[in-house]
Amino acid sequence: MPVSIRPLHDLFVGEVSGIDIAKPLTPDEVTALETGMDRYAVLVFHGQALSDEQQMAFSRNFGPLEDARGGNVTKPGDKRLGTGMNDVSNLGKDGKPLARDSRQRLFNLGNSLWHSDSSFRATPAKYSLLSARIVNKKGGNTEFADMRAAYDTLDDEVKREIEDLICEHSLMYSRGSLGFLDYTDEEKQMFKPVRQRLVRTHPVTGRKSLYLSSHAGGIVGMPMPEARLLLRDLNEHATQPKFVYAHKWTLHDLVIWDNRQTMHRVRRYDESQPRDMRRTTVAGDAPTVAQQAAE
Repeated sequence: MPVSIRPLHDLFVGEVSGIDIAKPLTPDEVTALETGMDRYAVLVFHGQALSDEQQMAFSRNFGPLEDARGGNVTKPGDKRLGTGMNDVSNLGKDGKPLARDSRQRLFNLGNSLWHSDSSFRATPAKYSLLSARIVNKKGGNTEFADMRAAYDTLDDEVKREIEDLICEHSLMYSRGSLGFLDYTDEEKQMFKPVRQRLVRTHPVTGRKSLYLSSHAGGIVGMPMPEARLLLRDLNEHATQPKFVYAHKWTLHDLVIWDNRQTMHRVRRYDESQPRDMRRTTVAGDAPTVAQQAAE
């Protein structure tokens, strides 16, 4: 049975059938999925009961995995998952929900803000793949926003204004907006701001998109209040309901999204109940400034 993709939204997001991603893929299947990602930016797979090793193997079809270090405040001895896996659950190493005042939990609440994974890294991520191992009965949806459509609907004057702007991204910006301000010297060094273009061009389709994220806290050469007001206005524009798809998780769903073309956020849920979500991240290939300069 060949790979089939059914649209789930007027602008983006496709539901994939006709493939078992727990098994090795054929070259034709990989090509079909990559073509689907270029078109839909978000692909949804149902009924994919994966081990961590199978999820990592599937992810590597699209490129090398990103080094997960430097993306959280969890101490190495407290990590629940092995190398190659990003833990975006609400669980501690003991498998129980984190305490309400847990520093790890408070930091991870930043995932509820609109963001693009790893925009705080000099070379940001390509794809993210999230597997649902334990799903909450209520809440916990993940929302996605189509940043291509958001760019397309800006007026020409705004497009000219933002075309060459460079933003500064840091986890300290996103977490600071929630009042998380206490960092060690090592963390401050690890979370130093990096520069990213505000407008990105997709390397295959040539389509432009806004590259926004809660990690973006400043614009090079622009006074901070002015920069943050512009970023706020653009975020409000980009997350209008017409640009957003909400995914309601069911057990063993896997969703893959293109961080170069979308933003996402998780919605609130009952954190007294376990939510086990495991992410693999496909690394990007160059800083956004370098990508733009090479065109």
